[in-house]
Amino acid sequence: MSSPSSTLTGRARRATEDLSSFTKSMMENPSAATQSFLHTPIMRVSLPFINGGLAGMTATSIIQPIDMIKVRLQLAGEGVKTGPKPTPLTVVKDITTQGHIMDLYTGLSAGLLRQAVYTTARLGFFDTFMKSLSTRAQAQGHQVGFKERASAGLAAGGLAAMVGNPADLALIRMQSDGLKPKAQRANYKSVVDALMRISKNEGVVALWKGAYPTVVRAMALNFGQLAFFSESKSQLKQRYPQLSTQTTTLTASAIAGFFASFFSLPFDFVKTRLQKQHPGPDGKLPYRGMVHTFGKVTKEEGLLRFYRGFTTYYVRIAPHA
Repeated sequence: MSSPSSTLTGRARRATEDLSSFTKSMMENPSAATQSFLHTPIMRVSLPFINGGLAGMTATSIIQPIDMIKVRLQLAGEGVKTGPKPTPLTVVKDITTQGHIMDLYTGLSAGLLRQAVYTTARLGFFDTFMKSLSTRAQAQGHQVGFKERASAGLAAGGLAAMVGNPADLALIRMQSDGLKPKAQRANYKSVVDALMRISKNEGVVALWKGAYPTVVRAMALNFGQLAFFSESKSQLKQRYPQLSTQTTTLTASAIAGFFASFFSLPFDFVKTRLQKQHPGPDGKLPYRGMVHTFGKVTKEEGLLRFYRGFTTYYVRIAPHA
């Protein structure tokens, strides 16, 4: 019987030989070696997560100013039904007047971290679930339907949302900081600075403030985004086969973006209010939770307030669809 040390030595030797072989093949034929590496079991499992995260981070880099405008629209006129009625243009004007144009990118580091964590997991889980459902459907002699796509989207969004909530919280705090008087601003330097200071001042658990509406929002978003994208693309191919692949994809994305915005915006609104809030002079928080926020905003600001900035939100969501 071989000893544990000899077993470990043997494994280390084989790993070294494999690495040496891969390095040699990379030098002799880089293209073939790359293709071989991408088809390894680990990479086949990891690629959906990697591709999803990179796609989300790229989209965030482009639409970060739109997200900033969306948050400011949701926080305007808080607690007053007849308060100010800002537009995207007036929000941009206010931000640039108080600082400079690059302030529209406030919170970019948090947005990128959120996409690296949340979108990577969300799209990766969805792709994994869909492959499993497709395999089972083929074995049973039928195709994956809308119900299966919706279930996969809901599960993927819910699982990923909890993991990404700290970065989401940091993003809202960084974007709403400019609304405070200068003396009260936290002036976060980066997402790392925000996460560390929030943890220190409010406790680690505070990083999951607004987690409940975040999860519900993610599930609603994925229900509209992923399920309707797959379904729209499938229906467009069947009904309009003459359309090019690019046109079909863009049209399906536009349809999915609309439904994703419609279903998720009220929960996104509540999430923003909960994550931004701080105790008042009496030491109490304005909102006690998701249900209380819905009730209070409906009473004080009206039901339509939940859909303020719908067009801005749609423009923000569509690239991710």
